[in-house]
Amino acid sequence: MSDPAPSASVFSSCPVPLSHRAEITVGHGGGGKLTQDLIDRVFRPAFAHPALEAQHDGAVLTAGGARLAFTTDSHVVTPLFFPGSDIGRIAVNGTVNDLCMCGARPLWLSAAFILEEGLATATLQRVVTSMREAAAAAGVAIVTGDTKVVERGKGDGLYVTTAGVGVIEHHLTIAPSSVRPGDAVIVSGDIGRHGMAIMATREGLAFESAIESDCAPLVAPVQALLAAGLELHCLRDLTRGGLATALVEIAESARLCIGIDETRVPVTELVRGACEILGLEPLYVANEGRFVCILPEAQASTALEILRRTAPGGAPALIGHVRAAPASTVTLRSVIGAERILDRLSGEQLPRIC
Repeated sequence: MSDPAPSASVFSSCPVPLSHRAEITVGHGGGGKLTQDLIDRVFRPAFAHPALEAQHDGAVLTAGGARLAFTTDSHVVTPLFFPGSDIGRIAVNGTVNDLCMCGARPLWLSAAFILEEGLATATLQRVVTSMREAAAAAGVAIVTGDTKVVERGKGDGLYVTTAGVGVIEHHLTIAPSSVRPGDAVIVSGDIGRHGMAIMATREGLAFESAIESDCAPLVAPVQALLAAGLELHCLRDLTRGGLATALVEIAESARLCIGIDETRVPVTELVRGACEILGLEPLYVANEGRFVCILPEAQASTALEILRRTAPGGAPALIGHVRAAPASTVTLRSVIGAERILDRLSGEQLPRIC
């Protein structure tokens, strides 16, 4: 005698993952599914505006006939100092790079500081000095700011928020909406250094050579690509969530498919080894000086040559192409030739990394 069919009550009682959370978790700051859920459920309905719907690294606005890019970013990285960078350098470069991804020439930044009572003045001076040096390297000026102090034990030392304005000096629309089937997908250099530099410092991991953050301004390579007259369709810097998350965001916004080849994605042996020790996937590890460039296939070789001369870090690489289907999807062809779908992270892989 066959077993009776399961009742509807059996299926209704089966636990399923909750898509919404009643409270904010660390995962909401990871740039993955929880972050997107928070944006879609809370921020976009509250602040509805056409500039937000572009889902880009900044807003592109028009004032007095000029096209401007405007962006803002907060920085809560711990520790404050780590190999290759610190919270001050990230605060400047993070905002500068978001403006660059809009195709803008960065001009001015603001800087707001939340200081915890008991923070050493020498620590603050060191951070501010890094910010001054980073701003000079990127060709921007910090022109306004604010300072607040919270009680001891309530601020983890120091948080920094920066906002920036840049001018767009061309007529291109550099955004996911411009991406087209057949486009080439280029990454500007090796990935995963920043996140692994943070984690190696936190976990006390010792390697033959220290892993240094890739934190750097992206003004020079982006301006060089624009000066060459290339038809840039989309630029995106690879911060929280790494390369995989950036590509998923673009694919979903463009409603197209991005297919990449794992063997073409540049990862140093040090970073790969650290990821294996910690059980992490390099594709999802954060960067602070790398970006994806999507443009017509016919212009890919020129873009690669320009990036070899101007982009910080290792050699750039053409890692894949855009196609029409399956829409809103990123696929990865593995080293053994199998293809799988890349999705957003469901939680926080590396908390407090920028």
